[in-house]
Amino acid sequence: MDEVTSTETSPSSNQEVPNDESSLWQYVTKVEKPAGASVKSGGNTYFKCNYCGVVYMGSYSRVKAHLLKIPNKGIKPCPKVTPSHRLEMQQMYDKVENDKLERERRSQIPLPPPPPGRGPIPISQFRRHERSDSTNPIDGKRRKVAVNNTLEKAYQNNARHELDSTIARMFYTAGLPFNFARNPYYRNSYAYAATHSIPGYVPPGYNALRTTLLQKERAHVEGLLKPIKDFWLENGVSIVSDGWSDPQRRPLINIMAVSDGGPVFIKAIDGSGEFKDKHYIAGVLKDAIKEIGHEKVVQVITDNASVMKAVGSLIETKNTEKNEVTYEECSWITRIGDDASFIRVFIMNHSMRLAMFNEFCPLKLLQVADTRFASVVVMLKRLKLIKRCLQAMAISDQWASYREDDVGKAQKVKDLILSDLWWDNVDYILEFTAPIYDMLRMADTDKPCLHLMYEMWDSMIEKVKAVIYRHEGLADDQHCLFWSVVYDILIDRWTKNCTPLHCLAHSLNPKYYSIEWLSENPKRVAPHRDYEISMERSKCLDRYFEDGNELSVVKFEFAAFSGGRFPSPAALTDRWILQPLVWWQYHGTLFPTLQTLALKLLGQPCSSSCAERNWSTYKFIHSLKRNKMAPARADDLVYVHSNLRLLSRRNEEYIHTATKMWDIGGDSWNESDIHGGAGILESATLTLDEPELEAIVIGNVSTSATTSESEVRSEVRSESIDLDDEDVGI
Repeated sequence: MDEVTSTETSPSSNQEVPNDESSLWQYVTKVEKPAGASVKSGGNTYFKCNYCGVVYMGSYSRVKAHLLKIPNKGIKPCPKVTPSHRLEMQQMYDKVENDKLERERRSQIPLPPPPPGRGPIPISQFRRHERSDSTNPIDGKRRKVAVNNTLEKAYQNNARHELDSTIARMFYTAGLPFNFARNPYYRNSYAYAATHSIPGYVPPGYNALRTTLLQKERAHVEGLLKPIKDFWLENGVSIVSDGWSDPQRRPLINIMAVSDGGPVFIKAIDGSGEFKDKHYIAGVLKDAIKEIGHEKVVQVITDNASVMKAVGSLIETKNTEKNEVTYEECSWITRIGDDASFIRVFIMNHSMRLAMFNEFCPLKLLQVADTRFASVVVMLKRLKLIKRCLQAMAISDQWASYREDDVGKAQKVKDLILSDLWWDNVDYILEFTAPIYDMLRMADTDKPCLHLMYEMWDSMIEKVKAVIYRHEGLADDQHCLFWSVVYDILIDRWTKNCTPLHCLAHSLNPKYYSIEWLSENPKRVAPHRDYEISMERSKCLDRYFEDGNELSVVKFEFAAFSGGRFPSPAALTDRWILQPLVWWQYHGTLFPTLQTLALKLLGQPCSSSCAERNWSTYKFIHSLKRNKMAPARADDLVYVHSNLRLLSRRNEEYIHTATKMWDIGGDSWNESDIHGGAGILESATLTLDEPELEAIVIGNVSTSATTSESEVRSEVRSESIDLDDEDVGI
């Protein structure tokens, strides 16, 4: 170990600027040789780590081993490098290495190998003499042809064409989607084979792919996930669980760990032969907590399990009168939804009507399952978008002249499409459900939003009330029965889903104490002045801090934090400017105990959507074609598949290279579809199955319901794709 403990070193005047192939030099400082150090040859230099401040001697390889904590390299790993800095440096180093390999691949032109079993063909003296005769015109033509053949052989055009045909044949015979050609691992495998001479190489076979290579890749993925898991102790993690049945009807329980680093698939448990009551489910979740580490787990998120339906039935029997009022006030919404479904089914089930629809409208009607996210709202939004197209079709000569199908149903469809009252009801539904829809879409992601939910619910309820009262023409102090019913539904749902963690996370958001936020609405109060939030926060703190001394400390720290008693004026102004997590990282040292808690809570999601979406992956892996696959092997495949997608999306190449968004969509997805507006997201997934795609696809593009037919044809042409879960993520 060439470690020098002397700190009396000075930076070299010719500090090396990091270049493309030695990017880690910027994290150390070159220094002069310390006094008394032994002289060693070999071109090694002395450098001082910018993190730990210790001076070492070595080359760039030792700098890399020290900063990236690579063992057995003759140098001690740096103890001061945080997991986040290490991840940043590792990504920088990997990018440099990949760029280097890519440059080498592009600079090399493979030359044709000699014929099998033969070396270079010697040239006889006679042929040498003949080639030196430049006056022979026939020989000149021969040389020209020979030069062309040599150039063609150098580029191996015939071999390239043959390889292209072989690869295409593989796609055609195996039924692979063409979207697979954008898979970066598919492209990298052929690039690696082209730049490395591996004589006699045979691709891995059936048994190797399903056994040894699968286990090796799982171990490799676990190593790649280590930087993400290293953050869990500091920032906390949420366990998300959901249930599903595979093609053989075996019950499976999905376990995922979600943090600000993304959703990590942990395992899928086969529940065959088990009675899945509350005790069994609790045991499964306890085992997951133990595997991850109880000190890292902040919360457990599940769906509405079937064991809770009995409780729901008991509640319904005590609220018969209330349910009758709710039905009377909201039944018109059901009728509008049924009418919209009737229009869609009639057009889709009659080929001639569907041909008329396709002639007048470039967009497809959506077939939305009732169990999907906001299915009625999604269907009504699509009908509103194509309203002008539907009306043009209904008043056309083709619609009136065709009478081969049910004339009565056709007339009903026409009456609905041309009814201004019906469309007014559609607009009203979409208008007052828009705040609910937007809030749920925001919550139905893997992003940290636990600390935003309380305020999002409050704001959503106020927006819904404003829309209903404006439509009914009522003042704020007047009673509205419809609003009372909607309000009770929303409050019942919030009461069912709200936990003390929501209130505690809300209380730790610095933004909600700022003057700017409080002044936006006169009804707003700071979290420490809200009775409900304060009571739930106290419950959470009492449960989290079992030690009385720690609880007293955190109470004093929260009092100082909520009262704005900061030594730095910047801490007050930054409450509105900075993101909550950034504020706690920068100013949170004033409240160390509270800071530790805040860093964990402010990085958590509030939805089990990632576990539900993962069944699409599991369904893709364990399909009807693979119905004999053992659950253990399917678990390994899903683990590798899901987590490689997660790691791929954290790379800049996922957005800016030829493999852009390789795991989204399918053969119908095209890069030009990016400008298609929000509808492409709805037709591709109908939920936030791919929330990362929303920002790229939607951006600032919005399509109004009053858009003319020509504009719909020209600007939203790409929305006519139709994907399902099997296509997503291939």
